[in-house]
Amino acid sequence: MSQHRVAVVQTGSSLFDTPRTLERMGAHCETASGEGAELVVFPEAYVGGYPKGLDFGARIGMRSPAGRDDFLRYFKSAIDVPGPECAQIGSFAAKMKAHLVTGVIERDGGTLYCTVLFFGPDGALLGKHRKLMPTASERLVWGQGDGSTIPVFETPLGRLGGVICWENYMPNLRMAMYAKGIGIWCAPTVDDREIWQSSMRHIAYEGRTFVLSACQYMTRADAPEAYDCIQGNDPAAILIRGGSVIASPLGEVLAGPVYEREAVIAADIDLDDIVRGKYDLDVVGHYARPDVFQMLVDEMPRAPVLFTEGVFEEAEEPGEED
Repeated sequence: MSQHRVAVVQTGSSLFDTPRTLERMGAHCETASGEGAELVVFPEAYVGGYPKGLDFGARIGMRSPAGRDDFLRYFKSAIDVPGPECAQIGSFAAKMKAHLVTGVIERDGGTLYCTVLFFGPDGALLGKHRKLMPTASERLVWGQGDGSTIPVFETPLGRLGGVICWENYMPNLRMAMYAKGIGIWCAPTVDDREIWQSSMRHIAYEGRTFVLSACQYMTRADAPEAYDCIQGNDPAAILIRGGSVIASPLGEVLAGPVYEREAVIAADIDLDDIVRGKYDLDVVGHYARPDVFQMLVDEMPRAPVLFTEGVFEEAEEPGEED
């Protein structure tokens, strides 16, 4: 079957309150299920939060004790993958009988990662993608992913993958995803600028893929009272204004963008439109020039410490013969 219904959820986290965020997520999943969605996409850093406006007490050559406490609070809001919060998110997917894609803050050892999780309609965790390149001050609090987590999943809805926020501006990553045959491009983000819309339509057109971009809508009221952000303390202040959108393989807007409110936006898609689009543009096929340009993608996991056994043999004594 080539026709499917998909949805993106525009909502904000209850910052530093992961249980409350998950409650809100469950309610939004019920709304999306009522729309008949077979795939539901949530924003970047939704579970665990995007602490917009915090500086974590950092200056060049200096870190403050208050900033370390902010990081501690953020670390405690993050989730383990897999873990109990993953199981709860999976239960939302199973209840909807739909695929679910969501941004989370993943805790691994002493490092946090901006991660996207993919769940099947049975609630199983299919896999994850860690953001390869945190942007600007995000590098203070997030580690970098590696090539081992840039998956594209074969699903009944087509080939599904995700690219997070400004990773969408990385041409090599886009080419890698196109080469994997992605047909449904999930773009969880917190970028609420107008130019983001141009980027999403461009990627849809360039890759001949459906693009589902879910952006947070977050106000100062979504953060705790003890939240020393640059935007001030007015509960009505909008920290992230949204802009969620769904685009077709010819760059046409199918739903959205929506600003300055929570929303579930849905669209009907026809996977055959991917093939129709590639009739005249397949950037990793007939429109490529491998005789001129080639790209190498390293998908090996890059652990900082490797433990091995039996690698080193005892050195032979001087003068010994074989």
